[in-house]
Amino acid sequence: MSETFDYRVGMGNREDLLAGARKVIEEQGVAKATARDIAGAAGVSLAAIGYHFGSKEQLITEALLDALGTAIGDGMGELIREGAADAPIDGFARLWNGMPAVFADNREALLASLENTLRIVRNPVGREQMQAAVEGAYEGIAEEFAAAHPDLGDERARALSEFSFALVQGLAILWLLNPEGTPSGDRLASAVRTLAPAPPVE
Repeated sequence: MSETFDYRVGMGNREDLLAGARKVIEEQGVAKATARDIAGAAGVSLAAIGYHFGSKEQLITEALLDALGTAIGDGMGELIREGAADAPIDGFARLWNGMPAVFADNREALLASLENTLRIVRNPVGREQMQAAVEGAYEGIAEEFAAAHPDLGDERARALSEFSFALVQGLAILWLLNPEGTPSGDRLASAVRTLAPAPPVE
């Protein structure tokens, strides 16, 4: 049977390929994931990868960004909303006290994402893909902060979003290395308070 793409199955293959890529990566890791394995797991032709994503590498990156972005983003969003009634600094502590559980639920995807990051650094196309995903993450997290704490305003919500995104990247790695040694939200909030100016003396 020819490996040429069957246009009769059309756009439905895209989601199948993302799911197939996630399945293969989870079972084999990024380095061992082949285009043929992914196409087989998705139940589509090999040529469908090129048609929908351009290359296996772009498919893998998008699959990981989609899976991790949804899982980590949803987890962060839920924790931010839970802290809506708190003062922003207390909501901040609640968020980072809760993130280790989100990391634990997504441990294998975090490991695969780290493996893929090394490949992306050497790939200009992959870097562009990642940069666009990071900007989307900034916007999504900022919207959550602005909704939970309307008094922040757009600019401070965006700054808090960028700070939080940087923290989640570093804390995820620290958690993978030593789950019990990851700084708590209370500890991080204490550090933020240390940097804040003291209130004026009456």
